[in-house]
Amino acid sequence: MKILRIFFYIVFTALLFASAFSQTPTRTASATWQVLKYDLSVTLPQDERSRSITVKAVLNLKNVSSAPAGTLTLRISPFAEISAVKINDAVVDFSKSEEKINSATGLQRSGLRFGAISAGGTVTATVDYKLTIKENSPLNTISSVGSQFLPLSFWYPTPNSWFFTRGADAAPMRMKVTAASGLSVVSSGTETAGAFEQKLISQPFFISGDWTVSEQNGVSIFLPKGTSADAQKRAAELASLMSEAKTFVAGVLGNAPVTPLRIVATRRGAGFSSGGTLLVDEAVFRRSKIDSLTAMNIAEAVAKVWLGGSTLVNGEGYGVISEGLARYIATQFIESKYGKDVAEIERLRQRNSYAAVSKRDAPMSVVSPLDDFYYPEVANKGAMAWRILAKRIGAAEFANIIRSSSQDGELNLAELRAAFSAQKDVVDYLFDQVTDMNLLAGRPQSLGTETRVSVRNTGSIDATVDVVATTASGEKIVAPTSIRATSFGEVAFKTPQRIVRVEIDADKMYPQIDYSDDIAPQDSNESDPLLAVKRLFDKQDFAGAEATARSTLRDRPRFDDVRIFLARALLAQNKTAEAEREFIAVLAEQLPTARSIAWANVGLAEIASRSGQTSSALKFAEAVIVNDADYGASLAARNLRNKLGGATPADQSIKTFFADFDKAATANRKADVDALVMPGEVTKFAGGVAGSTELWQTQIRAIDRLDANTILVEASITIKLLNKEAESGMAVYRLIKAGSGWKLAA
Repeated sequence: MKILRIFFYIVFTALLFASAFSQTPTRTASATWQVLKYDLSVTLPQDERSRSITVKAVLNLKNVSSAPAGTLTLRISPFAEISAVKINDAVVDFSKSEEKINSATGLQRSGLRFGAISAGGTVTATVDYKLTIKENSPLNTISSVGSQFLPLSFWYPTPNSWFFTRGADAAPMRMKVTAASGLSVVSSGTETAGAFEQKLISQPFFISGDWTVSEQNGVSIFLPKGTSADAQKRAAELASLMSEAKTFVAGVLGNAPVTPLRIVATRRGAGFSSGGTLLVDEAVFRRSKIDSLTAMNIAEAVAKVWLGGSTLVNGEGYGVISEGLARYIATQFIESKYGKDVAEIERLRQRNSYAAVSKRDAPMSVVSPLDDFYYPEVANKGAMAWRILAKRIGAAEFANIIRSSSQDGELNLAELRAAFSAQKDVVDYLFDQVTDMNLLAGRPQSLGTETRVSVRNTGSIDATVDVVATTASGEKIVAPTSIRATSFGEVAFKTPQRIVRVEIDADKMYPQIDYSDDIAPQDSNESDPLLAVKRLFDKQDFAGAEATARSTLRDRPRFDDVRIFLARALLAQNKTAEAEREFIAVLAEQLPTARSIAWANVGLAEIASRSGQTSSALKFAEAVIVNDADYGASLAARNLRNKLGGATPADQSIKTFFADFDKAATANRKADVDALVMPGEVTKFAGGVAGSTELWQTQIRAIDRLDANTILVEASITIKLLNKEAESGMAVYRLIKAGSGWKLAA
């Protein structure tokens, strides 16, 4: 089977690359032009309805091939209309064509010809264009209250595709954005006279909006206008965390690059970072504490200031460094700040993410963003690979190798492979092969004064692991062992005590195709312990969910995702006091997920409601709603609030908005509906309302204010569309204040 798998993989890879080279250049390994600097001047619309930006992009380019080059292909969004192109101030003609990425994505290519530039020579390309966006998305948004353009919206011209195996273009940049009156602009780098100068390597992006700026611990925090004192407290905590992460990463990778650090609240695009600027969900500032995802995003954003910022990361397999090494270092920081047990939960989440794609991945040395498993693989399996290497040679030596390899300002996988040549067997396996390892533990067999356990390794390399035995009294005994590749082994525990459980690779160092059989006797046949609990809970087998959750928490007591299901299962069985203790324990965790925070508040609201504490129940429910972390939790909180009769009265401006909306919908005048909707938002909804409505009635139930300019409106609606029966139910509208009035945004 292994030989057949390798054979089919080789054939598949050959066909894939043949197809790539014959149809599109998206996996081409070599480049002719390298961007030395981007200089972008952007003008955003000055009126509410316009959907276009105008841009002048100046690219300084170097011929990095070994021969003269007189052609240049620039790639950009297919929605860009290029009006003029200059090469060294001389206007040149350009040809337009399409580069298909996949069934849903394509790029526009502009081909230029000019006098040949010698190898190592430079050229300046100037492109004037207009970019039109019909519908807003996390990658590109045009709005009178805030716009943003991230690199994967392909909003700027560049020679090499964002999907090349060797990596997308990145370079120092200068950016000047002219926004509508009253809005600020944020990018990365130093801001001078409204322009951002980024000397680190980056991909151009910007975001505009209306924020309150807080400067703390050397970090600028951009909060939504009108946020509370609690939001200011979260801002201080985020700034402190980012500052501590900077200090930690400097200890690993060397002196910190000079660039401002920023955290920017945004409705969309949370998690994106470049050059020391990180976007976070604006709801982060409305939660009771920092959640685990936000903490990891901050740590990774800081690591990437070095990896891909001060050091150019490129070449085949670049994602293993830019994503995987950054995640490994970020997790190490989480361990240093919050403890090993908290970091182990983060690693567990990373393993679970990778396990979902582990049986269909490709070698990390050739995978590219074209593959739908790219980020789950290079970030999570990549982090595991660096952890294995660090453990083999020691953390200090590992850091020395990374620092010395980065001294020339460039870092690639080939260079690091050479630096880790003493670990060639594991390096070749981790980076050049698909995962084929499964570590299995057999049931403990008692033989007199010792207990023996059979172990197996299906992988292509030897595995050095710890096998942990648990005795009937709860004592844990650790036995290190090495299992040869594709072989069996045996571990003996010399103890008179009865061993009731064993686990192979207790630290979970190695990427595997299945983690469920690491433990004997087997707890479940799920690699993801959270999924094992959730399946039972969803079947309403609450006793089974409770038992499985307790078994998981015995070994992973900080796993808040599982503890939430334990608490909810207990509450479903009317074990109220036990459930309350578990919900409180989740909220006391150092780094719970945002979803866990939300469901813990739902649980406490339900418990308060059952005991007649209506005001407390409403307080917990409203915290869930404004936290905006999980759809199911928010719906449960709203249903409970309605049951308790809690509501916030609407002011006249909101009542007027919905009176106008109901009237516009039933009049079937699209222009009237569109006038009440934020341009670029909910376009399908607005289009469906206009032209097909016989009846539309809105009754406001509750108002939840998120910040000075944003509210959630819960309403009971009754509608009848053409040729359909009348329907009624709950709807939640997101309204944003634009000028003097409200607009529907979601």
